[in-house]
Amino acid sequence: MPEARRPLSAVLITRNAASQLPACLAALEFCDDIVVIDSGSDDDTVAVARQHGARVIQRDWSGFGPQKQFAVEQARNDWVLCVDADERVSDELRATIVAELAAPRYDAYRFPRCNRFMGRYLRHGEGYPDWSLRLFDRRRARWSDDAVHEKVLADSEVGTLRGDLLHDSAETLEHYLAKQDRYTTLAAEEALARGKRATLLHLVLSPLVRFLKFYFVRFGFLDGLPGLTHILIGCRNSHMKYAKMRAITAERR
Repeated sequence: MPEARRPLSAVLITRNAASQLPACLAALEFCDDIVVIDSGSDDDTVAVARQHGARVIQRDWSGFGPQKQFAVEQARNDWVLCVDADERVSDELRATIVAELAAPRYDAYRFPRCNRFMGRYLRHGEGYPDWSLRLFDRRRARWSDDAVHEKVLADSEVGTLRGDLLHDSAETLEHYLAKQDRYTTLAAEEALARGKRATLLHLVLSPLVRFLKFYFVRFGFLDGLPGLTHILIGCRNSHMKYAKMRAITAERR
């Protein structure tokens, strides 16, 4: 290791990510251990991961939160860095992680995620800073059990690091919309399971408030057409989540 620091494991969950993995894993070479939990890829994901020195474990899909927590539990070190296959640790973020782990002041850290959308890295609105808690001591934090919109639950105050986690998804707009449709279905089912209900006000006000917040208050208009499209899709997601909740409730009667 170039600098004395806490041993660090990087953990990922994958499925058919062969085209994205090389750049992701190359940016994780500073880690002491890389674990990939794969859920039935039928492309070269497993081979690519092993070529880059990662340990690969096959596991059936159990939802985002449970799958990521399982990955954390397979790490060889207590300090873990959680990334997705379409994300890359920037040079600045790598440097701050290495420096901080020499003498950690917190048990968990967040940093900004910079999202590339329609060929442009978004710097405002919903696309940035998109704070992501991904570095933590697994003895003091863990992933939630949520099947979608999972999050890390920390036992104490969370620190903030400089440097971007670059989210460079290569998916088409069509595929992005299809993924959002799956996410809103899962979110609707999860909300109903928690006893929440959807009203007409939710359907109308949720997307409106979201647009005002991210397009104007958070300066999303500065990201041009990609920024506008990204925010409008987010507003659509807000509406569809509540619409699906009402549809599911009606079907169950």
